[in-house]
Amino acid sequence: MIDSFLIGIGGLLALLFLIAIRIPIAYTMILIGIVGISLQSGPSIILNQLKDLAYAQFSNYDLSVLPMFILMGGLAARCGLSNDIFRGANAWLGRFRGGVAMAAIAACAGFGAVCGSSTATASTMGQVAIPELRKYKYSGALATGCIAAGGTLGILIPPSVVLIVYAIIVEVNIVKMFAAALIPGLMATLMFIVTISLYVRFVPGSGPKAEPLPLRDLGAATIAMLPVLLIFGVVIGGIYAGIYSPTAAAAIGVVMVLIYGVSRRRLSLQNTIDAFLETARSSGMIFLIVFGAELLKIFMSRAGVPQAAAELLQGSGLAPMTIMVLIIVIFLILGCLMDSLSMVILAIPFFWPVVAGLDYGLTPDETKLWFGIIILVVVELGLITPPVGLNVFIINAVAKTVPMRETFKGVMPFFGSEIIRIAILVLFPGIALFLPRLLQ
Repeated sequence: MIDSFLIGIGGLLALLFLIAIRIPIAYTMILIGIVGISLQSGPSIILNQLKDLAYAQFSNYDLSVLPMFILMGGLAARCGLSNDIFRGANAWLGRFRGGVAMAAIAACAGFGAVCGSSTATASTMGQVAIPELRKYKYSGALATGCIAAGGTLGILIPPSVVLIVYAIIVEVNIVKMFAAALIPGLMATLMFIVTISLYVRFVPGSGPKAEPLPLRDLGAATIAMLPVLLIFGVVIGGIYAGIYSPTAAAAIGVVMVLIYGVSRRRLSLQNTIDAFLETARSSGMIFLIVFGAELLKIFMSRAGVPQAAAELLQGSGLAPMTIMVLIIVIFLILGCLMDSLSMVILAIPFFWPVVAGLDYGLTPDETKLWFGIIILVVVELGLITPPVGLNVFIINAVAKTVPMRETFKGVMPFFGSEIIRIAILVLFPGIALFLPRLLQ
C-alpha cells in the first residue's frame, strides 16, 4: 500500500513537471496513467483495461452533446451572428459613456449563449468589436480588456463545453448544471457593465459616447439580433422545459443556425466544411483529454492519492468554508499555468472527493452544482490572469497595435469584479441553486 502511494505521489510530481515543460496535457495524462498502473499492477492489467476503456468512455451518450454544441458555435461564428448581436447591443448602449464597451460585453454574453467557448467568443468578438471601439477613441486598455474579460462569459452562460465536461465528471444532471449557471452568468454580465461604468468615470476620456442612431436604424439593428434570441430561447428554453434532452437541443440549434446562415447567404459550403472539420478536431482533442483523465483517475485512485488528500483536509480541523477558499486559491494558481478545460478535467477528480466529504448544508446534488459554478467562475478568472491569460493572448493577436501590458492593465478592474462575484457565490449558494430548485 505504501509503495503504491509513493508511486502515486511520484506520478503526480511527474505530471506537474511534464505540464510545466508544455507537453500536451492529454498525452501527459495518458503516459502517466499507463506507466503508473503498469508499475502498480503489471503491464498485463493496463493492456486488459485498454481493450475496452476507450470504448466505454467514448460511447457515453452524455459526451455526444459536446460535438453538437461545438458545431453550433463554429457555424454561428461563420455566419455573422456576432456582428448582429454587437450592432444591436451597440444601438441601445453606445449612446452612454463607455457604452460601446458595454455593448461588447452584452454581445459577448449573447454570442457565448450560442457558442459555448470562451476562446471562440473572445476571438470572434475581438474582430468585430475592437475596430469599433478604436474608431470611437476608446483607450487601448479598455478596448482590449473588456473583450478579453467578456470572452470568459462563453464558459459560464449555457450552453458551455466546460460546464458539460464538469457535469460528466461529477455525474450531475446537465440540465440542472445549465440552470445553475444562468443566473451567475447574467450576474457576471451585469457586473462587467457596472465595472465599465465606474472605469470611465475614474479614467476620463477612456470610453467616450457614440452617436445615437436614428429610430429607423435602431429598429433595424434590434430586429437583426432577434434570431440569436430565438435560437437561445429554443435551445435553452426547450432544455429547461423538459421538451428535449441537451443533445437533441444542440442538434436543433445546429439546424437553426444553418437555416439562418443559408437564408441570409452568409454561410458558404467551404465555411460549413471548415466548421465540421473544426468540430472534429476540437471534439477529438476533448475526447482524448477525457480518456487520459480516466486513466489518470484509475492510477491515482489505486494509489490512494485523492483519498489521502480528502482525509488530510477533512481531518485538519479547518472549517468547510476555509477549505473551499484554499481550493479556490489552488485553482487560481492553476489558472496561471493551463487552459480552462484541462484544468477542470485534471483537478476536479482530486478536489471533488474533498468537497463531497464536507458539510455545507446542501444535498449532494446541490453541492455538485454549487461547487461547479464556483470552479467555473474561478476558471474564467484564469483566462485573464497573468502570465498565461489565454484570452489576453488571443486579443493581443487581434489588436496588434495595443501592447499586452495595456491589455493586462485593462482586465484588472474585471479581475476585481470576478473576485467579488466569487465571494458572493461562496457566501450565498442560493444564487446558483435558485433555478435548479425551481425546476424540481
